[in-house]
Amino acid sequence: MDDAERARTGPGRDLVPLLAGAATAVGGIGAALAFRDSGSPLRGPFTLFFLFAAPATAIGAALRGLDPMGRLLVALAGAVVVDMLVAQTLLTVHRWSVTGGLMAVTVVSALILLLVLLLRLRDRAARRRGE
Repeated sequence: MDDAERARTGPGRDLVPLLAGAATAVGGIGAALAFRDSGSPLRGPFTLFFLFAAPATAIGAALRGLDPMGRLLVALAGAVVVDMLVAQTLLTVHRWSVTGGLMAVTVVSALILLLVLLLRLRDRAARRRGE
């Protein structure tokens, strides 16, 4: 966060964390509804949101150096690629299921986030040592 964003005051200042929390809630509810095999009419749209948001968030976290619009576009394109690769892989091995696909996307997204976290921790430790 740069100094301009920190110095900003007014009602829009707290909008980004609020939207991030709402997106997390919607994605989590979508995943929970799909895993429970719920008959809710919200299951489809919320699960679809999760299937795009989880990999896009993981990929976006890895792209810290890009400008925000480029980061958004690359993260969304990467999310589509992850979803399609998971679907193609499950179809190829004849193991397709909704919950299996959702679990695979969740695992891939979590692994990408974990890799980003580990690389950042390694870089931070290297800076502290003076390398």
